[in-house]
Amino acid sequence: MSGQAVPADFSEHMLDLDEDEDLEVFSKNTSLADGSPMPNSPSSMVNQYRLEEDEEQADPNNKDIFITVDNPESHVTAIETFIMYRVVTKTTRSEFDSCEYEVRRRYQDFLWLRSRLEENHPTLIVHPLPEKFVMKGMVERFNDDFIETRRRALHRFLNKISEHPILSYGEHFKAFLTAEDLAPHKKQGPGFLSRMGETVRAVANSVRGLRSRPEEFTVMQEYAENFSNKICSVDRVTQRIIKEQREYLDELKQYSPTYTQWVESEEDLAEPLKGMASCMEHCGKETEEQIHHLSDSLLPILHEYVLCAETLKAVMRRRDNIQAEFETKNEALLSRKGDQEAGWQLQEEVDGLADRVELANNALRGDWSRWLSSMRTDLRSAFVSSAEKNVEYYEKCLAVWESFLLSQREESGEQKEGDSS
Repeated sequence: MSGQAVPADFSEHMLDLDEDEDLEVFSKNTSLADGSPMPNSPSSMVNQYRLEEDEEQADPNNKDIFITVDNPESHVTAIETFIMYRVVTKTTRSEFDSCEYEVRRRYQDFLWLRSRLEENHPTLIVHPLPEKFVMKGMVERFNDDFIETRRRALHRFLNKISEHPILSYGEHFKAFLTAEDLAPHKKQGPGFLSRMGETVRAVANSVRGLRSRPEEFTVMQEYAENFSNKICSVDRVTQRIIKEQREYLDELKQYSPTYTQWVESEEDLAEPLKGMASCMEHCGKETEEQIHHLSDSLLPILHEYVLCAETLKAVMRRRDNIQAEFETKNEALLSRKGDQEAGWQLQEEVDGLADRVELANNALRGDWSRWLSSMRTDLRSAFVSSAEKNVEYYEKCLAVWESFLLSQREESGEQKEGDSS
């Protein structure tokens, strides 16, 4: 229960990226969408450099369990409609009876797995699931985009669990991956009254508060709050940018045909007008690709860590509740020093709770460092990919307009030569 030294990971710089990233010369695809050569811009960094991540990637040869979530199927019953996903597992672990399994699971089964993992390991950081209800921007709950977005999130959830050094060896995780029918396993969980009692104690402990939280966990809690504020802000702004880019794309789609129609009434401006229309069309295609990249690569990882931030805060609350329960029993023990029989029983409870507090603290310490490393790797990869895509997007749009300017200069030169003749 004594305070521990604050780990070096807890810096005030959220999502801090290394400043000494290696730069490596590379050649890029210098062609427009129609295959014509793209002029090089002398001020362009993307023509010269490429950011390479300096973190070592995980060696796939060290993995002993591989999970795939795919093949969603819609099921309609008299009372509900739901989606079943195929979960395929390949493993070399000795505790599995076979090396390959295939089962079908619905979203509620994933919820069951996550709740069991949290119950058994209250101070481990269990990766979040996508929201149960319709996400913002999804009009139809069972349209193709929604199903695919959820499938990717469920796939990522299971693979995050499979990489965890403790959670991946739990019996509930093994049952989820291998059992044809999960119903018998679901019946083995704590009953309603037991869960209700845990909830009541947790509420009581949270109201009572802590006498003395170790400094390292106070630092963790402050980090979680700051991380939540920052990642939520970045997520909101990214959504707004995507919305504005879609509006810009709609304008471009109306812009190009206007120049094309104008050609019919301005013969002397025919070539410049056609060139402008072509530029708008090319820029529209690049903008559409940029929107897809932000929507498919950056936004999902940001939203995932918005949910992770809530998970962090929930883990901190559960750790505090465990300590608060210990403090309550310990105070009750001190107030009954004269009652030897009651004191002996309370002493056993206090000793058990002290061990539980120590186990909870140790579990969180180890998992916190692991989570920080994973988070920074995920976000760095997303940010670098987004940066590269942004530079590529603006380079291609710049090249489109450069090609238009070159064509007009050549046309102007030919026209002057003709007038001189």
